[in-house]
Amino acid sequence: MPFEYIDVETAVQRDGLRMVVVGGVPSPWSEAAKGILHIKGIEWSAVRLAYDSETLKQWAGELSAPVLMYGQERPRRGWAEILLLAQRLVPTPSLLPEDPAARALAFGLAHELCGECGLGWSRRLQLIHAGLRSEGGFPDRVAKYLGKKYGYSPEAGEAAAGRVKTLLGMFAARLKAQREAGSPYYIGDSVTAVDVYSAAVLGLLRPLPHEACPMDAGVRTAFETRDPETDAALDPILLAHRDLMYARHLALPLSL
Repeated sequence: MPFEYIDVETAVQRDGLRMVVVGGVPSPWSEAAKGILHIKGIEWSAVRLAYDSETLKQWAGELSAPVLMYGQERPRRGWAEILLLAQRLVPTPSLLPEDPAARALAFGLAHELCGECGLGWSRRLQLIHAGLRSEGGFPDRVAKYLGKKYGYSPEAGEAAAGRVKTLLGMFAARLKAQREAGSPYYIGDSVTAVDVYSAAVLGLLRPLPHEACPMDAGVRTAFETRDPETDAALDPILLAHRDLMYARHLALPLSL
């Protein structure tokens, strides 16, 4: 679904669905939230995150993104809260399985993609660590800011690469098992939120080409930081799944 960017003052006055997003950067968490709303056909307006906006801070609370606002309800932040609100507003098509065991599996896989210590989180720490060691990754100023925000330490940075490698292997094995069962998706025979999260998080390891994702050149350079172990763990099936998601279910080019 197309969306419009509005200023925070306009957003405060509206009653529909509004979301605070990172502007100009394909943040996996913001892009995943956009993808969920797109698949469900939900109309919404976007507000770019601005750290110097007192109005935004008073309205959305903690200055982070994505934050989903519906009417005068409390802000929804974090992948699970955003997903559950979207499910409530437009139940069909559902992005969660009906079967309780499959639903639990979906939440578990989603956490390992988007949650603390998940693939996105660990890759971000990996890029912070690389930046602070002048080995690619985020520029020094950005790395220091993100490091404070997300609990970076040299020990956590050293461990991040191993966590990324382990999780990439787990997700690749899951997709291979599903392919053998006749499905291109992570769970069952239809798309779920897990597929959306996987496609978005892969952008931290292999960004979409410029024509599909016209991001800042410096950000692209950071996201494209590579090392042999991570490259070896990034099975082609993960990128094939990402490409399938954008071909079948998600919108291109990204609107940043």
